[in-house]
Amino acid sequence: MTGGADPARMPLLLLDTHTLIWFMFGDGRLGEVAAESILGACRNDFVLVSAITPWEIGLLVSKKRIEIFRDVTEWILEVLATPGVRLVPLEPEIAVASTRLPFEMHPDPADRILVATARHLGATLVTADSVLLELAVKGHFRALDATK
Repeated sequence: MTGGADPARMPLLLLDTHTLIWFMFGDGRLGEVAAESILGACRNDFVLVSAITPWEIGLLVSKKRIEIFRDVTEWILEVLATPGVRLVPLEPEIAVASTRLPFEMHPDPADRILVATARHLGATLVTADSVLLELAVKGHFRALDATK
């Protein structure tokens, strides 16, 4: 292999909902290290989106907490067609694991499914959520601060 990162050493990156949105819109809140990590992972088909993320995006749009200037379903399908990005289905093992995390965590179902997915796949969760980052610091899963 010549140049670039060794794909065997690159982690799978699971994008938190806000991280996916920031990445797709080129939002300045996404840090340089996180953006470069995501781009590198895209080149190797290592960017993951949880099945809960389209639900969460639809919910955010319906509550007018984010604005997407087109049909949200079409936008999500376009995002998921981005080279290097893969949708992770909500497998029964992940769904059940999200209810049995071996540490204390708030009850938000989307965050619990994201954490369970990251743990199940050995992926690094890319997030700016301080609560999730603190849980990662405690060793419960791997995370990358999306603002760095």
